[in-house]
Amino acid sequence: MQRRLVAIMAADVVGYTLLMGRDEEGTLARLFECRQVIDRLVDQHHGRIFGSAGDSVIVEFASPVEAVRCAISIQTDLAHSFKSLPHDRIMTWRIGLNLGDAIVENDNLYGDGVNIAARLENLAEPGGILVSDDIFRHVEGKTGAEFETLGDQNLKNVAKPVHVHKVVLDTREWSKPDVNAQAGAPTDKPIVAVLPFKNLSKDPDQGYFCEGIGEDIITGLSKNPDILLISQNTTFAERERPLSVRDVKEQFGAQFVLEGSVRKAGRRTRVTAQLADAATGTQLWAERYERDIDDVFTLQDEIVGSILHALGASDGVFEKTLRQRSRKSPPDSASAYDCFLQGRDLFYQHGDGGYDAAEALYEKAISLDSEFSRAYSALAWLHFSRFKTYQTKSFEEIRSVTHDLALHALRLDTKDFRAHWVLGGLYLHEGNFSQSVAEFDKAVRINPNDANLLAWSGEVLACCGREEEGLQRCEQAIRLNPNCPDWFYWHLAFTMSQLGRYEDALATLERMNAPDYAGRLKAAIYVYLGRLKEARHEADEFMKLVPTFSIMKWAESEHFADPAKLERYTDALRQAGLPE
Repeated sequence: MQRRLVAIMAADVVGYTLLMGRDEEGTLARLFECRQVIDRLVDQHHGRIFGSAGDSVIVEFASPVEAVRCAISIQTDLAHSFKSLPHDRIMTWRIGLNLGDAIVENDNLYGDGVNIAARLENLAEPGGILVSDDIFRHVEGKTGAEFETLGDQNLKNVAKPVHVHKVVLDTREWSKPDVNAQAGAPTDKPIVAVLPFKNLSKDPDQGYFCEGIGEDIITGLSKNPDILLISQNTTFAERERPLSVRDVKEQFGAQFVLEGSVRKAGRRTRVTAQLADAATGTQLWAERYERDIDDVFTLQDEIVGSILHALGASDGVFEKTLRQRSRKSPPDSASAYDCFLQGRDLFYQHGDGGYDAAEALYEKAISLDSEFSRAYSALAWLHFSRFKTYQTKSFEEIRSVTHDLALHALRLDTKDFRAHWVLGGLYLHEGNFSQSVAEFDKAVRINPNDANLLAWSGEVLACCGREEEGLQRCEQAIRLNPNCPDWFYWHLAFTMSQLGRYEDALATLERMNAPDYAGRLKAAIYVYLGRLKEARHEADEFMKLVPTFSIMKWAESEHFADPAKLERYTDALRQAGLPE
């Protein structure tokens, strides 16, 4: 009796009998369409269908990774295919996956390996995918998919409980957007396709590193709530067939296409990445990363993180490009998203001088779409910035409206990380330190590759007594954005000073393009070091730049979980000679 270890996928239509009772011919037609999709994807992922009975399919794969990728592709592609149908006509599938030993008889497979896959399929939610622990252990970290553990489950006619995991299907991913529908209708998020990175090394075994780079970029971008990502299972299925940027737009509806290459020579690795406008083929951004390999996974994380920040941050390539496009929209015909982008453009490009116009545009966006969460969080940020950045409003003037706007944004979208960010800032100034840290932690979990968020939250953690974690975030922010603005270095130096690393803090401040603006912090650090002459020099130079500075006024807006730290800071400024 022949046996072999195989990955088994069992798939079945939910409520097939009910669908047939309502519309027999229409149901059979839709089943035929589904089978065309499933058969194509099984073939692309090197599977073999060995069982098919009407509304069910059983497939074997040599690779658990390909089995999971195929299952995700099936669910995302089928969901898109039927999205325009009435709810009671949609054909939804459940899928179960297991890795096990199977008995081979002619072209069929039998045994517990097959039975467990079928039982998992029965247990899955409509449109869902369940996998056994044996599958999970082979695919974890290799597919870009996220999993939720469901624990041990008792399955019918299976002697022992099976540990089960649910594939978390991200509804933001579009397997194949409707290109015709997208062409004329504005979308409120950039639609991005990531193509497999090319291996330009002489060593073909470096293909794993190329694939890892691409998969990690997709995983990272999928966590950014401001981006619609075309499924990895769709774009990577085309790895054997070269695609142009125009091909990707026509086939998948992408607005932006990211591609790249990897070349390794000895201990040196070079990764290039470039982003193109899918409509025109114009290159919007390109970067090269060249590193020595000490730890391949650390290298991969560093490069991927830098790419994710450059593309997806609030000052990144995606938003800057869309803001530029929005300027061409006539005011009378602008959509809510156009108004939002135009407001962001004024907010970032013109500082406080553009805030009134930006506020009007955000409010117009809300009037056009009352459920547009990002317009509310952007408006909350605008009010907070009038207090925090430009000091044209007091905290009490902006407190209530900022709080209400941010909370409303989160009621509409719990993954609006900017709403959590601004709430974290508000709670810090209220002296609610634990809640401030909690909000910043939520924001970072939602968007862990935004260097601006990391740098800002790093300083907050230092004020709240979590200095070591704050230092790690500030350092990570600079790794993600080596061409960072000066305030990144200021936050890092401040955090170092809270840890007593005074010389490191001074060296960090010298990395600023305009280090004189850090004179207040430098003066305090020199006092800590007992170098009063240098402290007074820094204080004198700082007062030339900020002649209205007052210790008491400044201290009113500073908040430390440990009041003794603020007292020590203000005392150092007095010793440096800054005015009370």
